[in-house]
Amino acid sequence: MEQHGARPLTHGRVVLISSEIRTYYEFKLLQIMAKAHKETVKVVAYYRTSSAANVGPDKDSQRRQREAVQAHAKQVGFEIVEEFYDAAVSGADPVETRPGFSALLDRIEGNGIRVVLVEDASRLARSVLVQETAILVLKARNVRVLASNGDDLTETDDEMKVAMRQIGSAFAQLEKTRLVKKLRAARDRKRATGVKVEGRKSHAETRPEMISEAKRLRRRSPKTGKCRSLREIADELARKGYKAASGRPFSSSVVKAMVEAR
Repeated sequence: MEQHGARPLTHGRVVLISSEIRTYYEFKLLQIMAKAHKETVKVVAYYRTSSAANVGPDKDSQRRQREAVQAHAKQVGFEIVEEFYDAAVSGADPVETRPGFSALLDRIEGNGIRVVLVEDASRLARSVLVQETAILVLKARNVRVLASNGDDLTETDDEMKVAMRQIGSAFAQLEKTRLVKKLRAARDRKRATGVKVEGRKSHAETRPEMISEAKRLRRRSPKTGKCRSLREIADELARKGYKAASGRPFSSSVVKAMVEAR
């Protein structure tokens, strides 16, 4: 029996096809059946944001991805039944370590969803190796990965499309690397001036009145010449409504940082 690329192999009345072509025809069959019964094809969406600074309801990353994916779904008649999101996950992180992607696989294996929508290939990963791994993982489950511009990321019969996708990913990774270096240089220049440029804001920045109160409580008593202990200051701050995020009084080490803050 001779094999000719990705074309079906025939032997008598038996037709043998590759897993890639089988997945493609299963997907097309879903569309045909859905149209015949006036139903929409049920799909899931996957989003990823690499930087924690871009995560949150007031940030643009997830909102932009969702709008692009939903617009494409509406255009082609897909119904998004669930969304999966990896927040603050680098595009170079392996897919098996991502909680959102793992939940996506669980959903696919549990209910027969056969289409995943993404904004573009870089949302799977910026690293070409990780991106192709993610696509192979989904293809192994007979799942199609579609971008919001209509590209089928799992279609590998077109070698030019694969090459262009990989080149695009390489440039996306290059641009990300250049941006990271540029931002690092800017932070280093700002840090050299003595300005804090990263990390969580301190209590002195977010609650300066609490710091002032902690320092006042730490002063020596004019009568006894003694200072309150750090635990006593924590309890007094709690009585005034200044507590840790857990709702309990601050620890002694946190109070110590407050009274020593400049």
